[in-house]
Amino acid sequence: MARVAKARKRRQFDPKTFLTVINGGRKILAFPKKRAIFVQGGVSDAVFYIQKGKVKLTVVSKTGQEATIGILNEGDFFGEGCLTGQPLRLCSATALTDCSVMRVEKKTMIEVLHEEHAMSDVFVAYLLTRNLRYEEDLVDQLFNSSEKRLARMLLMLAHFGKEGEQQPVIPKISQETLAQMVGTTRSRINFFMNRFKKLGFIDYSSRRGLQVHSALINVILHD
Repeated sequence: MARVAKARKRRQFDPKTFLTVINGGRKILAFPKKRAIFVQGGVSDAVFYIQKGKVKLTVVSKTGQEATIGILNEGDFFGEGCLTGQPLRLCSATALTDCSVMRVEKKTMIEVLHEEHAMSDVFVAYLLTRNLRYEEDLVDQLFNSSEKRLARMLLMLAHFGKEGEQQPVIPKISQETLAQMVGTTRSRINFFMNRFKKLGFIDYSSRRGLQVHSALINVILHD
């Protein structure tokens, strides 16, 4: 019974509300679209929580090649590497849309995780889920075609499969960014996007962005 009560408490716990009432060590920041939140190589001294908008994480190699490693949404944390002693940022974070982000200083975040078990449970569960996502991305990259990887990426960006969280319209995202995330060329992304549109799986007509239909999952299921 105690385990069930603990699980119920974690489901009811709202980190957004909790983080807004902690004393000191936090700040609400607004970032317009395309504005850098932090840059690769910068000092790693805070954890961020997305209250509104989408954030893109990118890395740049020593040769100058850039790769997008993730698109984060409302309710996601990022910059947590500072909690493990990471002195410098290993990636850059950029506002993909207009964003409202809470910045929580490293010291404050550590204190919160130690003192508030419900918050700690939510944070650990989030990190485990994201690590599982990274493993799935690796398997996807190794064994699936670029067409299937693109279909999976679009469905994930639209939150298909997450009950109550579906966002079938994705804010405008460039084909270059999709190419970086999928691991292929922009020309291949353009080819597949046109094919998906012709088949009725996606729609560009929405002024708000790219509309994704659940039928796109057929691309993943088809052998």
